[in-house]
Amino acid sequence: MAKHSEQIVARDADYDNSAAVPDAERFIPLWEDEARVFRDSMGDRARLGIPYGATAREKLDLFLPDGAPDGLMVFVHGGYWRSRHRHDWSHFAEGALGRGYAVAIPSYSLAPEARISRITLQIAQAVRVAAAEVAGGPIRLAGHSAGGHLVARMLCADPMLPASVAKRLAHVLPISPVSDLRPLVGLSMNGDLKLTAEEAAMESPILCEVVHRAPVTVWVGGAELPAFQNQAQWLSEAWDARIVVDEGRHHFDVIDGLRAPDSPMLKALFDA
Repeated sequence: MAKHSEQIVARDADYDNSAAVPDAERFIPLWEDEARVFRDSMGDRARLGIPYGATAREKLDLFLPDGAPDGLMVFVHGGYWRSRHRHDWSHFAEGALGRGYAVAIPSYSLAPEARISRITLQIAQAVRVAAAEVAGGPIRLAGHSAGGHLVARMLCADPMLPASVAKRLAHVLPISPVSDLRPLVGLSMNGDLKLTAEEAAMESPILCEVVHRAPVTVWVGGAELPAFQNQAQWLSEAWDARIVVDEGRHHFDVIDGLRAPDSPMLKALFDA
């Protein structure tokens, strides 16, 4: 893993996870099918499409365990802030449900319709609404890739989570996060993201003022692109947070641990 430098020059290939993982195209339809089967199996323990804002994508799905929830996990999906929907990820609620937690999975507006700074505010609102729906117990945040960036941002001064929510934060798990957005400014994806140098710095967790001191575990696959391993390391160093390198895991299978209550990933999120 490379030491961080403010002078970072990135190429499109450095952040192209689909090109780096053999048969990467199989994951999206697989996830869609497994998520649909999972939702159907949940019956009335799935509360789908709870609005947290005014637009069509400002909705979350809430999955409830058997019995009263012991707390809440919020999972924020990735897709480079440009793609995917909450319905693609429902089955990744399985592990936390097995631990007696409710699980909220929000959608959010996508670039280029929305800038990343707006998406950050949407996720903060989604966390507020989910916390009101599950009013008791700890809150644990997990997010993958762009979602890892978004859950890390919840610990920053901007956006400011309400004190009633912040005091419930028990652990934050950014999985393969983008923690420094400045390298993205020169990439072709920025045609959609429209990041300026100022916004990229403002939205970078490694540069933010951390005001909520919840424990953080940064998780990254050992078979991921070097850029993502570096991004995880930079966040770990900036926040003095534990980092776990999940050997053999690439960008798409690194989140599989969310599906098993006793996986090392969920032990880190719930027991560390």
